[in-house]
Amino acid sequence: MPNWGGGKKCGVCQKAVYFAEEVQCEGNSFHKSCFLCMVCKKNLDSTTVAVHGEEIYCKSCYGKKYGPKGYGYGQGAGTLSTDKGESLGIKYEE
Repeated sequence: MPNWGGGKKCGVCQKAVYFAEEVQCEGNSFHKSCFLCMVCKKNLDSTTVAVHGEEIYCKSCYGKKYGPKGYGYGQGAGTLSTDKGESLGIKYEE
């Protein structure tokens, strides 16, 4: 059966993305409703998106998953965060 739909494929749902609903990021196209953080599902835009491979994250979740760990990398003055993001479903990678 031929594909009569036009447009590019969404990077998340793989359905056709038409110009009026398209968001572009790193050469990929997304529906506005699919352009969400892979972890917390927050809506993203060009100022809040962080890309790792084919996955898109908000900057907060990206930092928890791929950011620096250990002493001196706390958030705020003189704090040490031991939160690895388990509450958000992030699996810790060594």
